[in-house]
Amino acid sequence: MTEQRFHSEYLPLAETLYRIAFFILESKEEAEDAVQEVYLKLWVNRSTLDGIRNAKAYSIGMVKNLCMDRIRRARHLTFSEAIPERPTFRTQDEEFDTRRRLDKVLEAIKALPERQRQVLVLRTVEGLSYEEIAARTGMNLLTLRVTLSQARTKLKQIV
Repeated sequence: MTEQRFHSEYLPLAETLYRIAFFILESKEEAEDAVQEVYLKLWVNRSTLDGIRNAKAYSIGMVKNLCMDRIRRARHLTFSEAIPERPTFRTQDEEFDTRRRLDKVLEAIKALPERQRQVLVLRTVEGLSYEEIAARTGMNLLTLRVTLSQARTKLKQIV
């Protein structure tokens, strides 16, 4: 593939690739890094791109896969550090306050509508990806994200 063809077919896709990466990663910096990494891979392997019929579909597939890999890697690396095995308290008052806050959060979660509670638990407790949750619940990704956002907003208001 020539440089000119690469510039005309692949570079105009940058905004689309960024939006997809941002939707998956939920971080401006991570999305920018993902798009940059996709372009680097495309450029390095440009000699094999002549056989690609649909540059947009191919690039979107690449960015989705790369983003999912980043999420899996991040979850694997930080999972053991994210949840301490046993909380340590300095005083009985701290322990009481912590338990009271936890009870309040649990009550707030129980008060959520069923769909919101289900999506929130699948995402935060079970750590499932949006795609995995969508497959389990039958929701499309946009509805899923809105439902999760509504649940989080209600929790913040209550807690």
